[in-house]
This record gives sequence, structure tokens and C-alpha cells, in this order.
Amino acid sequence: MREYEQILIEPVLSEKANSFREQGKYVFKVDPKATKIQVKEALRRIYNVHPISCNIMVVGGKPKRLRSRSGYTSSWKKAIVRLPKDEKISIFEGV
Repeated sequence: MREYEQILIEPVLSEKANSFREQGKYVFKVDPKATKIQVKEALRRIYNVHPISCNIMVVGGKPKRLRSRSGYTSSWKKAIVRLPKDEKISIFEGV
């Protein structure tokens, strides 16, 4: 099994992610091969929280142009994790 630090790549900091945080949901960019169970276990081990649910989706790349060349940005995998009301993840609190 991969290391837990490799499963959770980085937290997503956006306006929509901030509105989710008020509902007790946290958004992370995760490894493309990670499953819901692996994401929940990584959160348990790294942040010492007990996730209730985990929704995972693939965010498709957007079309971009650079001079005469056209292409796409990379696709990535996003996980939205719901925690109990009394638990919080500390890295989001300073933002």
C-alpha cells in the first residue's frame, strides 16, 4: 500500500471549498489511483480525525492555448470528505 502522505496531495483552497468547510466538508486533491477507503484511512492516520463519508470525482482538464498550439491542462482527482461536527482539520483553520 502507498504511504498515506502520497495519497493526500494537497488541500483545495477555493471559494466553493470554503463554503463546504462551513458544512463540515473538506476538499483535497488526491492520488489518481486512490480509493475512498484509502483516502479515509489516510485522513485518520495523518490528521487524527474520523471521516463519516468520502465522495471522489475526477476533474477533467480544461482546454488552453499557447500561441498557435492548443492543448489541455492535466486532469486530477478530488475528494470531498465529511467529518463529524465536533472535529476539524487544523491546516484549514489558519486560512
